[in-house]
Amino acid sequence: MRHFEPGPESGKEFREALSRFGTGVTIVTATTAEGPIGITANSFSSVSLDPPLVLWSASLKSRRFPRFSSAENIAIHVLAEDQDNLCWAFSKSDDAFHHAEWMMSDDGIPLIKGCLARFECRKYAQYDGGDHAIIVSRVMNISFREGDPLLFFGGLTGRFSKTV
Repeated sequence: MRHFEPGPESGKEFREALSRFGTGVTIVTATTAEGPIGITANSFSSVSLDPPLVLWSASLKSRRFPRFSSAENIAIHVLAEDQDNLCWAFSKSDDAFHHAEWMMSDDGIPLIKGCLARFECRKYAQYDGGDHAIIVSRVMNISFREGDPLLFFGGLTGRFSKTV
């Protein structure tokens, strides 16, 4: 087992250690003056049941950050195991909608079809989180289905293996 103190010189190792925590994969979408925008994020979590709040974190260095920071309405899509192409497409490009089957919601939010769960949200708060912003949103509508999730671990996507 490696041991180190986190600091500027150990950023790569810190990131590698964090990658040992397997997470689900989401795509966050919004609408801007230029059109729909999306970004892959694995920093998603529930915050509160009453009121229904969720959070995700966005890098301040991302060129997409200003558009998501100013968005009042977003959708967070939990990806299914067969949607790894969307994970990688939206991690590289904010206009990867041509890879997805999607529609526009009544509130003007791009909604990706086929995901395991979708949370349509209104911005609630935003907090400083070092080199990221923590964006808290109030969930207004939820859609979900049965299926297996897409997971992220060690810099790779994979499938969930069930054990009894």
